[in-house]
Amino acid sequence: MSQKNWYWLGRAAIDAYAHMMFKLDVVRYAPLPRGPKLFAANHPSTLDPAWVMMLADEQTSVLILDTLFNVPLFGAYLRRAGHVSVTPAIGREAFDEGVRLLQAGRSVVQFPEGDISPLEGGFHRPHTGVARQALLVGVPVIPVGISLQRERIHLRKSKVRGKEELGTWYLSGRYAMTVGRPLHFRGNVEDRTYVRHVSDQIMEHIIGLAHDSAGRVQAAQQPAAGFMLRPVQIADLR
Repeated sequence: MSQKNWYWLGRAAIDAYAHMMFKLDVVRYAPLPRGPKLFAANHPSTLDPAWVMMLADEQTSVLILDTLFNVPLFGAYLRRAGHVSVTPAIGREAFDEGVRLLQAGRSVVQFPEGDISPLEGGFHRPHTGVARQALLVGVPVIPVGISLQRERIHLRKSKVRGKEELGTWYLSGRYAMTVGRPLHFRGNVEDRTYVRHVSDQIMEHIIGLAHDSAGRVQAAQQPAAGFMLRPVQIADLR
């Protein structure tokens, strides 16, 4: 089976699960541009890569920490579907592969925080990979802000190849994503100060969009006078 077929087989399963188990709430502030693009999102739960991937109508590759690639069968699927393993000690390899994919016309999903967002809430300071890739290849960055019902997160410890890992599992509930307008950057990728500035700019957009998503999640959970709020279908602004 080809990589493309593996990808769309997985996407079909992801779409089915998401619509069965989640109250999905997606708002888009602008249409997605044609061609390769970099989706950059915050990372409140382990399975965020699957749900962010659903935002694109074309095949995308997600940069995912190598832990999931070490899970039997699932790791094999990730490789066959064209996703990219990120090993923290040698992150340059994943960075270069992301650049190669973007140059070849593939959209890529990344999580600038580099890890699950703080369990107590808030955000990590972003790494610079998204900014450097955007500057190198000249592709737009699509910021995505995610929010969910934090009380429904389940922490699970497991061993993968003898190494203990903590999973932040969110398997059902409200899941909101706000997709921002494309961000375009130009400049010297060797200028570290500028790259850091671009990284922080991207993260500021993500945080603002995550707050938009959080507002909708909270509003949907609040009882109105005399009755309970029913889920509201939020218009897709494409």
